[in-house]
Amino acid sequence: MTILLLVIFAFFIFTMFRRNKKAQAQQAEMRTKFVPGVEVMTNFGLFGRILSVDDAENKVVLELSPGATATVHRQAVSKVVEPHVPAEGEATQTEIGAEAPGSEPSLEERPAPRPEIQRPEVQRPEAQLHETPEQTLRRLEGEGK
Repeated sequence: MTILLLVIFAFFIFTMFRRNKKAQAQQAEMRTKFVPGVEVMTNFGLFGRILSVDDAENKVVLELSPGATATVHRQAVSKVVEPHVPAEGEATQTEIGAEAPGSEPSLEERPAPRPEIQRPEVQRPEAQLHETPEQTLRRLEGEGK
């Protein structure tokens, strides 16, 4: 009976160490993905793009929106956000609202024309992934004007 208890105790200790090792491996893998330009989410639900990582002080500077940055502790970044790619059978937002070809909505169903909104030209996120910190600062200073 004593041997059985020792075996069960040893099994629980083994599984506990194995789970910790897997968690550490996942953390190490995620740390390798912390490079400037990557979209991430923090523990408190903020989404942003990494501008810089300070390994010495465990700080990450996030760009929450153009011109708005936040400095957080490295452990506050909980996951790297992967862009959503729709599957083959999955309908996109434009396909959901699309009507059958050849059928036009009646006058009552047509929305009123919206006035054109002048928006400043913004770089595509793909182009921003490979910019240097100096280029990022110049871009952010230019957006604030």
